[in-house]
Amino acid sequence: MADDPARGRAPALRTRLLAALLAPLLGIAILLGLAGATLIADTVRRTNDRVLGGALGAIAETVQVERGEVTMDLSPAAFGMLENSERDNVYYRIAVGDRLLTGYADLSAPSAAELTLDTPRFRYARYRDQDIRIAEVRRALPRIAEPVIVQVAETLDGRRALRNRLLRALLLGEVSLIGVAMLLIRPALSWSLRPLSRLRDAVAARDTRATPDLSRLDAGPLPTELRPLADAFDHLLARLDTATAGMRRFTADASHQMRTPLTVLKVQVALARRGDPAALDEIADAADRLEHLVTQLLALARAEEAGVAPPSERVDLREVAVAVINRRIAQAIGASVELHLDAPERIAIDSHRTLIFEILSNLIDNGIRYNRPGGQVTIAVSRDDGGVSVIVADDGPGLSDTDVAKAGHRFARLSTSHGTEGTGLGLAIARSGAQRIGATLSLVNTRPGLRVVLHFGSPN
Repeated sequence: MADDPARGRAPALRTRLLAALLAPLLGIAILLGLAGATLIADTVRRTNDRVLGGALGAIAETVQVERGEVTMDLSPAAFGMLENSERDNVYYRIAVGDRLLTGYADLSAPSAAELTLDTPRFRYARYRDQDIRIAEVRRALPRIAEPVIVQVAETLDGRRALRNRLLRALLLGEVSLIGVAMLLIRPALSWSLRPLSRLRDAVAARDTRATPDLSRLDAGPLPTELRPLADAFDHLLARLDTATAGMRRFTADASHQMRTPLTVLKVQVALARRGDPAALDEIADAADRLEHLVTQLLALARAEEAGVAPPSERVDLREVAVAVINRRIAQAIGASVELHLDAPERIAIDSHRTLIFEILSNLIDNGIRYNRPGGQVTIAVSRDDGGVSVIVADDGPGLSDTDVAKAGHRFARLSTSHGTEGTGLGLAIARSGAQRIGATLSLVNTRPGLRVVLHFGSPN
């Protein structure tokens, strides 16, 4: 089946899940990378500062006072501590006050007030067009009034090389982690989506069968997330099965019930062709019965229509009763039956006017059709403690207890209906319509007569 362009094209579910999993993973990897880079830079700085501080301490220990003069004995081992594969340049400076004792005179020198006694300080500086790290300390020697400033500095090539190696290792680890995660996530997604594939196959299998299969899906055990979807689909299939069964039943009933009047029509047409004048009256009578049957069948189909409840509207029950009486008045006159309305007040409810009209029309039709000449049919609209009731009562022969149990079934022909033209659909239409609008329909055998009560809940 071709794609519906109105629906648009959404990414595949597998792609959406993969993106939903990898996006947070990439975000976490970036955050870990930034945190790792910061930690690496701090670790490299601390490690190299410790070595630089050790060399500073070793050099500072050699500064002594002999015979009132400041002397020193620079050990090669002190500078050997700073050797590395990148061959960083090492600079030093030892001064007593403002007087240079040894080292590089142009090395950036601090003032004595900036330094804390015997506490090394580390700082970055620029020297000979290179970035350097300086470690410096102030010492006080006995019998020497001026402070001694000892400085050791090195270039940063070794630090940068070590930091870059660690950053590359971190980056390689993160890339490997994401790559392995991608390789593992795809089969994991396939395994996770397998129940959805089973559900899809179960639905697709229905399309290959000759007759529609509207039974429940058999997709095996389903995860909690898919069970509501399967249940909703099963509910839809059940509703479709009900609607389809109703259509099949309607077709069967219509074909069965229409067969008799059509047969009569064919016979009477044949008689009319032979010149029988009474055949025309029989043809007209059969056509009327056929029209009544078709009307009843359509009303039953509307009353049993599957789907959502009809939209509510404000319905004046007295106005509907008057409209139904006006529709049935000619029928009542023809049957010598009087129609009475007992509705002293206007009562409005939220319901469906068309279905209420059909229900009352069929109830009054039954009251007229199965009544006696000179009988009465009374339509009463009243309030009660439980809500609102519309009562259709006649004073005809009524029903036996057996007939009361059968009343309301489709095409049911009751014992009191023999000799009366009818379809057996009136009460079935009324009962189905009442169920659809949330009302109740009950029959009370008054002997003689029958009272049918259509009851609604409390009006709003």
